[in-house]
Amino acid sequence: MSAIAAAPGRRRVLADIIARPSRRAQAFAVDAGLVVAGAAIVALLAQIEIPLWPVPITGQTLGVIVVGAALGAWRGAAALTTYMIAGLAGLPVFAGFTGTLLALGKPSFGFIVGFIFSAFVAGWFAERAWDRKPLLAFVGFALASAIPFVFGIPYMALILNVVGGGSFGLGEILQFGLWPFIVGGLIKAALAALIIPGAWALVNAVDTRKKG
Repeated sequence: MSAIAAAPGRRRVLADIIARPSRRAQAFAVDAGLVVAGAAIVALLAQIEIPLWPVPITGQTLGVIVVGAALGAWRGAAALTTYMIAGLAGLPVFAGFTGTLLALGKPSFGFIVGFIFSAFVAGWFAERAWDRKPLLAFVGFALASAIPFVFGIPYMALILNVVGGGSFGLGEILQFGLWPFIVGGLIKAALAALIIPGAWALVNAVDTRKKG
């Protein structure tokens, strides 16, 4: 088990069950591989996009929740930090196969920052076994889905009004960056609340068959 997975008071997450290094020396490599894989999953889902100005609707949030829950709090946050750094470095991992430092000037970039904390929260709930039952998973994942708005909405206002010289009021900012995404966010949380408990059920069934 990895060094992160062995932290006291922490329940195992899916990654701890699926990826089991045989020696302690392999733990770092396993964690690094999981982090990179998590970033890649989010990058892939980011390309599922419904164009909308100034923030498009994408599959990123679903990826963030699933990755956070599967990897746990710290590895999930590390995966989304890796995702953000990769995009800023120029890899086409953001929505629409975009990336570069120019992303900092987009109204939507604050949501990418918020994804790091969202993945951490989803992982935190998973480490407390909320991801084993669909209803508890949905509550935890819905809360995690709300985190990016805490960062995204103020950042959007900053870019549109201060950097861009606009004069958008709070109502308009919320219309741009919150209201269109509520239903979609709940649907993504519900999907994650089916995917992760379903994966646990599959893992448990395989373990039971092996023991039998």
